[in-house]
Amino acid sequence: MPDATLFQPPGPPERHGGRFLRVVVERGIERGRDDAGLTYWTNDEAIRPGDRVRVPLGRGDTPTGGIVVEVGGADLAQGFDVSRIKSVLGHARSHLTPDLVGLARWIAAYYVCPLGMVFGSILPAAVKRGVGTRQETRLDRADAAPDTLAPATRSAWEGVAALPASAFPARPRDLADRLGHATRRQVNALTRLGLLVPVRTEKVEARRAILGVASEPSVSGIVPTPAQRRVVEGVSETLGSFAVHLLRGVTGSGKTEVYMGAIERLLALPGEPASAVVLVPEIALTPQAVARFSARLAHAGVAVLHSGLTGAQRHREWTRTALREARVVVGARSAVFAPTPRLGLLIVDEEHDASYKQDQLPRYHARDVAIKRAQIAGCPVVLGSATPSLESWSNAGAGRFALWELTDRVGGGTLPRVRIVDLSHDAATPVEQRAVPRDGAIGPTLDRSLRRCLEGGGQAILLLNRRGHARFVHCTDGRCGWVLVCPSCDAAMVFHKEPRVPRGGLVKCHHCRAEQVFPRACPACAGPVRADGMGTQRVEEELEERFGASHGVRPGSTLLRLDSDAMERADDYHRALERFGRGEVRVLLGTQMVAKGLDFPGVRLVGVINADLGLSMPDFRSGERTFQLISQVAGRAGRGAAPGEVIVQTLSPRDPSIVRAAAHDYRGFAERELGLRIAANLPPAWRLSRIVCRDREAEKALARARRLADALEPFRAPTFRVDGPMPCVFERLHDHWRFGVEMCAARAADLQRAMGELRRRGLLTSDRHTAVDVDPVWLF
Repeated sequence: MPDATLFQPPGPPERHGGRFLRVVVERGIERGRDDAGLTYWTNDEAIRPGDRVRVPLGRGDTPTGGIVVEVGGADLAQGFDVSRIKSVLGHARSHLTPDLVGLARWIAAYYVCPLGMVFGSILPAAVKRGVGTRQETRLDRADAAPDTLAPATRSAWEGVAALPASAFPARPRDLADRLGHATRRQVNALTRLGLLVPVRTEKVEARRAILGVASEPSVSGIVPTPAQRRVVEGVSETLGSFAVHLLRGVTGSGKTEVYMGAIERLLALPGEPASAVVLVPEIALTPQAVARFSARLAHAGVAVLHSGLTGAQRHREWTRTALREARVVVGARSAVFAPTPRLGLLIVDEEHDASYKQDQLPRYHARDVAIKRAQIAGCPVVLGSATPSLESWSNAGAGRFALWELTDRVGGGTLPRVRIVDLSHDAATPVEQRAVPRDGAIGPTLDRSLRRCLEGGGQAILLLNRRGHARFVHCTDGRCGWVLVCPSCDAAMVFHKEPRVPRGGLVKCHHCRAEQVFPRACPACAGPVRADGMGTQRVEEELEERFGASHGVRPGSTLLRLDSDAMERADDYHRALERFGRGEVRVLLGTQMVAKGLDFPGVRLVGVINADLGLSMPDFRSGERTFQLISQVAGRAGRGAAPGEVIVQTLSPRDPSIVRAAAHDYRGFAERELGLRIAANLPPAWRLSRIVCRDREAEKALARARRLADALEPFRAPTFRVDGPMPCVFERLHDHWRFGVEMCAARAADLQRAMGELRRRGLLTSDRHTAVDVDPVWLF
């Protein structure tokens, strides 16, 4: 739709009366006081703070969107010649609530990001463009009719006059139907006579998003346990005031029931209606979550917000939320910005998940933004997880968060038995040696358990957090040592098997997405090359080879692979989960998305193909992530009547992260890991910020990083550490060299003071050459 249709006509250029506006344009403009905005003039009395307008920007007066942050008189000109102040070009229909404007200011300051870029992220592009919006003509009723009308027209008018006022404005076809007319002839006659007055209205049309999967059980007759009721009561006591609640509940303990119970208490409160927002970390989790909340809270309206929706769907759900047609919002990270007129409760499910951290500008963490939004709105926020982040656990231990725990599964179920299998000693029997390949991904112990599971009518989930067929391509001659590395990145290229492509497949970079055909020979010595290291494609092939004929395991039928290669759209995830829920699929193989939040009672076996992958990462959080991933995926087993079993394959069977996860010992793991972090002055004991300088020329990137490190020297202290400049783990990505500077301080305020000073001096700017990551979750 042309941009002009989204805006009202511009005001006149003269300055007689009117008002002045401060507008923050949706651009990466740094201006000392970043939130000050630019001053414009308008005669539109309807414009208010939070409205989106279109303004001329720069010497070319480029039409640019922006958010009004202040409305006032000539004092906003700050002594500038008012006759030279440019006029607003148009007034859009989209609006940000005062709490969202305040939240945007906080994000811009805390995460060191231009305010205009934050506004641009909060308001979805589909809403800005009016995607799915169309103009339609409706008819309103005139006050009176003339005495002389033809009999048929008089009869039609009497029918119109008898309709209630709420029936107008009405679509012509709907009006004819209510009058009992087969055609619109008399409606058209009344329109020509001026008895029905055409009015133009805007309507958002969209197909509704997929709301859930067919496997969801009925919600009738659910009785909360005493432990669940205690948590609901505790959260409900804080409705109407700011509080942070951390809910640690083992997998299957009924955290969702607590969420719904607290929302029901909110919806029942008298006075101005309040809304609730529920965040889930992955689009893949949305169907089950929405199905549960819709089944229980349909009377309040449930909206869905995530990036997997079409533009029209997202615009529709945003509008439903803003108009209070939906008072419960469920979505992924960006749903934290849902335009609820009055927010009453925020819930962050799986609060530990790293996908809540955005990896591009603005680099916010949705969990922490949710806490800040709840503080601004004066409402409670609930953080739920079976394996809370150490940041949240530490805050609960310090008394800043209220801690609630659900230590038992509902219905008398027990946590699954977890077996750690040392692959270096996992021996096959003589009979098994003929069927189990030595270099296979599935060891003898997991092979036996999977056979028992399938023969007993159960379902299985297998986790391997590596997509593709093989992790690297190399020369077979050990003396050569050649490995295929991406020409644009400091990373090995991954082999993806595609039979219709020459030489059997493509090698791809998982960072810049470059791809090429599998090489014929080693470019260094002309010797043969091979692909090694397992990925989900290879395990899929192995499952068919070993269980296809004997147990009917067939890819695409009874075996589904859940990774970003096989599941390209949100609908693909939804359909896959529906099929698994109906029992059509016996084995679900995937990356970390299969570890999160899925609740299927038929799952009897969970297998972790390689638990060591995360431990090899050069990151102080690698142990925490390994513990969380194993604990979460293990929790998918044994949720039905049959007991669950979990097999964890590893070459590090004594690693504390794996041992504690197998024992379901979160407290023991957290106590040990927090002690290590305190001793090393690492988060959450200290706070961390990271600056990465990027450039196509390594010398320029390094020089920029050195200038920043030098500028931070005055801030060095026993409680303020500066590390770098140093090459990043991936020294080159997307043809850009990368050098990092890390700041670690005992107090977040000290980091903010240092970065704020560099920002004011123009030394620190978030742009394409400099990435500022406050509270980073990855250090690559």
